[in-house]
Order: sequence, then structure tokens, then C-alpha cells
Amino acid sequence: MAQTARWHGIFTHPLLWLRNSARAERDRWALWLPVGMGAGIGIYFALPSEPPLWSAFAFAGIGIVVCAIAVFRSFAVPFLIGLLAATCFGFSIAKFRTEFVAAPILTHKVAPTNISGCVESVRAKNDGMQAVLNDLAIQRLNPLPQKIRMSFRNDDPALQPGTCIQFKGVLMPPPGPAEPGGYDFGRSAFFERIGAVGYAYGRPRAIANFGETTFREKISIAIEHLRFAMSQRIHAALPGSTGAIAAALITGDRGGISEDDESALRDAGLAHVLAIAGLHMALVGLGLFWAVRAILALFPTLALTQPIKKWAALAALCSASFYLIISGAATPASRAFVMLAMMMLSVLADRPTLSMRSLASAAAIILLFTPESIIEPGFQMSFAAVASLIAIAEWEQSRARTNPLAFERPRFAALQRYMGGIAITSFVGSLATAPYAIYHFDRAAHYAILGNLLAMPVMGFVVMPMAAIAVILMPFGLETIPLQLMGWGIEVMLSVGKWVSHLPGAVSTVAVMPISALITLSLGGLWILLWRSAWRWLGLLPMAISLVLIFAAKQPDLLVSRDGLTVAIRQSSHRLELLREAKDEYSASEWLKRDGDSRTPDEAVAGAPAVRCDEFGCITRAPNGMTVAAGLRIEALAEDCARADIVITPVRPRWLCQQPKLVIGRHAITIGGGYAVWFGDKIKFKTVEGERGDRPWSMLQRPKPKSQSAGFSNGG
Repeated sequence: MAQTARWHGIFTHPLLWLRNSARAERDRWALWLPVGMGAGIGIYFALPSEPPLWSAFAFAGIGIVVCAIAVFRSFAVPFLIGLLAATCFGFSIAKFRTEFVAAPILTHKVAPTNISGCVESVRAKNDGMQAVLNDLAIQRLNPLPQKIRMSFRNDDPALQPGTCIQFKGVLMPPPGPAEPGGYDFGRSAFFERIGAVGYAYGRPRAIANFGETTFREKISIAIEHLRFAMSQRIHAALPGSTGAIAAALITGDRGGISEDDESALRDAGLAHVLAIAGLHMALVGLGLFWAVRAILALFPTLALTQPIKKWAALAALCSASFYLIISGAATPASRAFVMLAMMMLSVLADRPTLSMRSLASAAAIILLFTPESIIEPGFQMSFAAVASLIAIAEWEQSRARTNPLAFERPRFAALQRYMGGIAITSFVGSLATAPYAIYHFDRAAHYAILGNLLAMPVMGFVVMPMAAIAVILMPFGLETIPLQLMGWGIEVMLSVGKWVSHLPGAVSTVAVMPISALITLSLGGLWILLWRSAWRWLGLLPMAISLVLIFAAKQPDLLVSRDGLTVAIRQSSHRLELLREAKDEYSASEWLKRDGDSRTPDEAVAGAPAVRCDEFGCITRAPNGMTVAAGLRIEALAEDCARADIVITPVRPRWLCQQPKLVIGRHAITIGGGYAVWFGDKIKFKTVEGERGDRPWSMLQRPKPKSQSAGFSNGG
């Protein structure tokens, strides 16, 4: 009867039922404000061209007007009014952020040239070091990027934050996606104000600082220098990948972790260990809160006369702040810090803590200052996991209130709760983050619960406590022993990760889902998580729609890389096959991964008779009967154009190619940045730069290609 009452009216008076359901959850409306902000930010990033600056002021004005209307007029749907205002503000915030970080971006490759700059940050890599430089002076380049990211082969003493260096190096524009719709490294670099990437020749030479350093820059350099020095001390005590993982847990520097170790942790469902987030912040902040309070409780005079709980909260807040600073303040760490800070501030103010509101506040704060975070996997996975865990905790609390006897404590109750907590959080977290892991990384780990059950006790009782002790003892030079104990714990976790990841069926590669499916799935999940009453289950409808979108999506039949020399075609086996050995191995690897194919580029090269190749190029026939020719030299152009339906050529075809249905020439590839083609009655194609749009981080500001020097369709 209760269930019937909950759904009474949905069919007879659906609008009234929705209105009454919304009013019944009035206390949850505020949780949707960051969702509205995120929607506005998402709309901004989805635009095909950059909106003018006045649009940001216009949407901000609309948001203010809508808020005023909500205050002075009584509407039946104030929830929707607030959501609309938040959406308008989100759009404005994203546009203002883009204008604020805008800086020159390199548009072409620069041959070896003299480069001078000051090191802003540096991190270890398996094959050397990677540094971000500012205050640049680059020979024969104008305008200058504000920052560049350079790779160095050697671990040189000159590569320290705050040091100015000179060297010879090659510069390139920040790379775009490997295929249309792929992850855009260039966009991420834009919001970090990195206008070029490259690599250095030889060792850099330290030079005098040739610019004035502001107070803010001095603070930033001091923090980066502290992080770098701590990472160096960690690597000195723990060499190799173990030390790199220890540095990732303490300073957030993930450089130097071997691919095998990172892959093992990821495939065992332990990738969250490497990203400083709620687990790490809780172990540091709440661990210190418990320790300080327990120590102060040993002194009855203090415990009975002083607010030792508030003292412990203040100590936890300070320790978490320091941890956030030395860890680099990434999105998951910032989210976890805001939630922990609100919890400790609630203790200081003698007020109860509302976890879901803390999460919403954390999301709003992060989106306010870094709106671009919403399109990053770290933000999406972090908030999806924590929102799901909080929803489960709220459900458990409601069960405890309605049926207290259901939670009687048996023997070994603490151990059961601990292991059960690990199992539940692993299952819920893995389930919540699975869509985002599939979309961004094209992988699904199936034994995450087992991996976490075996590894998390070591993480909680050995690794993080020893990390905290090592940081405390580091100023005195006594960090070696706790770091070695921490290294032992990391080795145990790696052993668990390698064993679990090699179990049969531990991981599977999955074809990428369309962004529309991810959005509808996210909205459905949010609807279920943020509401409490029966109407929350309406969120299953958009989730079902997302499944339809996933199964209806059609993968590309032909892919062309940004160098025009790496080409893959979908054969009758429904798998992508490379026409020849990949020149652009990164793009080929991304194609296969996004296609749900675990093969390497070398394993995906098609052989005869499917593909015929010679020194002039390759030719093949698609399953639908179309002939595809990928030439290497201009001598093959006339023959390819005479017999092929699709021609890919490294030269400008001009008027020489009129017969093929689609011609992709050198200039088209340069402008388009890579192609994805779908066969059918009418050939359809997308380009990387076309999908990126005419945005500040894309290359569409270049002169547009002319007719036949671009990719064009001659019919069909």
C-alpha cells in the first residue's frame, strides 16, 4: 500500500504529482545548483564556435534577473528557476575563465632553436624529466607562449623550480585528439596556459633570472620547490617505481611510475590509490583528528575542562591543508579537502554535518574556480564515486532509524564492518565510475572488490600512516625508515594488483560510448542519487535511453591520422586493420583502444590478400565493396584516382582527382588534423579540428582550405 501511495497520481495527474514530489524534497533543491552550473559549463564547451565576450555578461545578467524573479514572485516551480539561474551562471563562468587564461598557442612545429625560461614545475619520467617553463625567450618566435612543457632526457641539477635555464629544443603545438571526439590534450594545455610542448637536446645550462618575480610567483615557486625536494628525498630512499608511487601518494608527482605497475593497479581496480582523493585525505585528516583527540584524552584535566575535540579538528584541518598544498591540489584532492574542511568547521561550530551538501558545495567551489574540470575524468569519476557512497550511507542511516534491531553487533563486529565497508565502497565506487572509465579509458576492471579487499588494509594501516610519519620526520632527516616501511606496503599492494590483474577475465576493453550516452546516463544517475523519495527512480528512464544510444552508435569505418600516413579500415571481421605499419603509433593505439580492441598496432597490421602494398602506397577493398587507396608518392596519384572510391594522399590532389567519392589530401589533413569516415549510401566524415570547433584551443583560426586541396566528396 505504501508503494502504491508513493506512485499515486503519476498516471492520473502527472504534472501535479511531479510538483508535489518536488515540493516534498524542498531540502534537496540546493544539491542541484552545481548540476545546473555544470550544465551551463557543458553547453559552453559543446558550442561549435567561441561565443563573444558579451554573451558571458548577458547570461550572467539573465541569471541575476531569474534569481530576482524567484525572490519577489511566487512560482510553482522555483526549483526549475534556480536550476536555470545556475545554468546561466555556469555558462558565464566558463567563458570568463577562458578569457582569463587565454595565451598564445604555437601553430606550427619549430625546428631546433635556442630557448630560455624559468622552471615552474618539474617531475620525473621513466626516460628523464619533464618541466613546465615560463618567462620565456625563444629565438625567432613571436608571439611567445606564456608556458611550455619540455621533456629532458637527463636528470639535471639545473631542473629545479625557480631556476632559469637555457637549452636547444624542438617545439610543437599541443596535440589534439587522435580521432574526432577523442580526449583533447590541447584543450587541457590551454587551461594550464601551456602554448607549446617539445623536447630538449643535451643538458640545460643554468642562467641568471632575467625577469622580476612577483610575491605570488615566489609563493608558487616555494611550494613547487618544496614538492620537488620532498619527491627527491622519497626517490632517494625508495628508488624505482615503488618510490614513484610513494611520491604520488605524498606530493602528487606521478612521474616515474612504470607502465606495468600502473596497468596492474588499474586492471585490479586500484587506480584510485594513485590519485590523491577522499581516501588519502580521510586517512591523513581524520587519522590525525582521532590521534590528537586520543592523546589529549589521556590527560583528564584537559579532557574535562578544555574543548579537545575542537583542538583535534583544528589540527586535522591544518594537516589536510598542508597535504592539499604539497599534493598539487588536483580536483579529487580539492573536493576531498573541501568536504573534510566543512566537516571540521562543523565540529568547531558545534553544528551537524550534511555530507551530500558538503559534496555539492565542493563541486560548486571547484566549478567556480576551474570550470574546465567538468570535462576531465578526474572530476567526473571522483564526484560519481563519492555521491554514490554518500547516497548508500544515507540509505543505511534511514534503515537504522526505521529498524534499529537490524544492526545488532555480533562478535568481531568491528572487523566485519571494516571488511564489509571495503567491499561495499569498492563495489559502489566501481559501479559508479564504470561509465566514465569506459568513456575515457575504454577499460572495465571486473575484480575491483577482490583487489580492494586485499590491498586497502595495507593502504590504511601501513602505507598512509608511514607516509604521514615520513613527512613529519623529513625536516629532521629521519624519513628513511618510515619510507622503507611505506615501500614495503606499496610492494604488497603491487603484488596484489599484479595477481588480481592476471586472473582470467580480470579486465576487458570496451568500445567507446557516444558523449550523448554518457550525459544521459549521468543525468539519470544524479536523479537517483540526489533525491530521496520514490520519484528518484524516474532516473532509470534516461539511463535506459543511454543504453539505446550506446547500442545504436556506429564506429568509424575508416580512420586517418594527423600525419596522413597511418590509416585503418574496418574489415569484414568488424575489427580495425592498419593498411601498413603505423607511423603514428599513438594514434593507432588510441584507435584500437577506443574500438574495444586489445591488440597492439603491430598486431593490427593487415596482410595480403586483404591489403596490397608496394613502395607507392596501399590499396584495399572495404566490406561494402568500396576501394580505398592510401598513397605515399605523387606518382601513384593518377592510378589511385582512376580506380579508387576513396583516396588518401600526402600531396595536394588539386584537379587531378575528380572520380573518387572522397579525396583526403595533404592540406585537408593539415587543417582537419585527422579523419573518421563512415561508409554508406552517402559517405560521411568528421575531422578532429571540425569536432573541436573554432575555439581558442583549436587550430581552425588558420585560413580555411580551398576546394579540392581539402577533404571533399565528389558524390555518393
